[in-house]
Amino acid sequence: MLDKVVIANRGEIALRVQRACRELGIKTVAVHSTADNNLKHVLLADETVCIGPPQSINSYLDMPSIIAAAEVTDAVGIHPGYGFLSENADFAERVESSGFVFIGPPASAIRLMGDKVSAIRSMKAAGVPCVPGSDGPLGEDPDENIRIARSIGYPIIIKASGGGGGRGMRVVHVEASLLAAITVTKAEARAAFNNDVVYMEKFLGKPRHIEFQVMADNHGNAIHLGERDCSMQRRHQKVVEEAPAPGITDEQRNRIGARCVRACLDIGYRSAGTFEFLYENNEFYFIEMNTRVQVEHPVTEMITGVDIVREQLRIAAGETLSITQDQVRFQGHAVECRINAEDPKTFMPCPGLITLWHAPGGPGVRVDSHIYSGYKVPPYYDSMIGKVITHGSDRDAALARMRNALTEIVIEGIKTNVPLHQEIFQHSAFQHGGTDIHYLEKRLGLV
Repeated sequence: MLDKVVIANRGEIALRVQRACRELGIKTVAVHSTADNNLKHVLLADETVCIGPPQSINSYLDMPSIIAAAEVTDAVGIHPGYGFLSENADFAERVESSGFVFIGPPASAIRLMGDKVSAIRSMKAAGVPCVPGSDGPLGEDPDENIRIARSIGYPIIIKASGGGGGRGMRVVHVEASLLAAITVTKAEARAAFNNDVVYMEKFLGKPRHIEFQVMADNHGNAIHLGERDCSMQRRHQKVVEEAPAPGITDEQRNRIGARCVRACLDIGYRSAGTFEFLYENNEFYFIEMNTRVQVEHPVTEMITGVDIVREQLRIAAGETLSITQDQVRFQGHAVECRINAEDPKTFMPCPGLITLWHAPGGPGVRVDSHIYSGYKVPPYYDSMIGKVITHGSDRDAALARMRNALTEIVIEGIKTNVPLHQEIFQHSAFQHGGTDIHYLEKRLGLV
C-alpha cells in the first residue's frame, strides 16, 4: 500500500480522500493556499505544505508547487480529487515522470477522453451508443456543413471539442443560423480552450442526464457500479443526484454498463471514471467521460457498499479490484443534495463566517462536509460546502429521509441553497421521478 499521499485539493473531497487514506493506514500531506489554513483536513493531516496565495492559479493549479510538496515530504502518490488538476493530462504526466504515483487514470486516457471528438470515436468503436452527429470535426466547407446538418436533422447543436461545463455550445434551430453559429462557436472555443475544433450533434429536446460509474485496475479487470440520474440541474451544474435512475431497467443497466466496461478495457483505463449519457425515448447517447472521481459518487457507494475512493487508492498501489462484476449488488435507493454557500433565489455566492453548524442525522443519513462552527467560507473557490446523502429501502424512503434531513440541517451566518432543496423535494414531478435536464430551470423561470 502507498505509504504517504499528497491530497492536491481542498474542501469536502480533500477530507473524503483523507478519511479513505486513514482507513488504509496511509499518511496524508495536505497542500493548501494561504486562505485554507483552517480547513478541517489541513488541521487533521499528518503534514501540511502551503503552496501559495488564495487564487487557484497560484496554488491549487500550480503543478510545480504540488509536485515540490510531494518531494519535500517524501510522499509516494498524489490524489487530485475532482476539479482543479484532476483531469489535466499534463499534470498526470508530470506527476508520473517526477517519480510519483498519480492516483487516477493514465495521462493517455485523460487526453483521449478530454477531447470530445476522439472520445466519441473511441466510444463508437467500443459499441457505446452516441448522439447522431458529424462523426468528427467540422471543416471549412460551408456546403458540406449544411449537408451534414440536413442529414442529422434540426435542431442541432455545435460543440467545442475541448469544451466542458456547459461552455462552448450553441443550439441551431434553422439552417439560416447554421454557418454563423459555427463561426461564433469556433471563436469562443479558441478564446476559452485554445482549441477551435468544433463538431455537430443532434440536439435532444427533453433528455435526462444519466451516468455510469466504472472502476478499472492495472490487471485487465473493469466493472461498472450502475447508473446515477443527475438531471436536476441549473445552468449545467448538478443540484440533486440519485441512484439508481428512476425507470431504468435491469436489461438497460446491464447492456450499457457492459459496453462502458468494454470501452474502459479498450482505452487502457484505470481508476474511477464516469460515462455520461443523455437519455431520451428509452435510448442512451454518450456525451463525455469524466476521468476522475465524481462529486456524486456517494450515492453509488450507498447502494453498492463499494468505497470508490478506497478502490482508487488500492488500484494506484497496484492491487486488483476488490470486487468482481457478478459480486456487485444494488440495494435500495440513494439521493444526494449539494449544499452551496449561495443565495437560494439569486444563486450569488455567499461566503462568510459560519456561526453555527448542525449536521442532520438518523438512519440512512450521510453528510460529507468540511465545515464547522467558526469556519469562514472563503470567496475564492466553488461555493459547494457539503453534501447530504440519504439511503432507503426504496426511492420513497430515501426521499422521505432527505426531507427530514433538510429540516434538521442548521447553517447560520451565511445563506445557503437549503431552501431550494426543500422546495425541490416538495415538487410532485420530482417525487414521481424522471424529470429532464431542463425541468429545474423552467420551474425557476430561468428559461
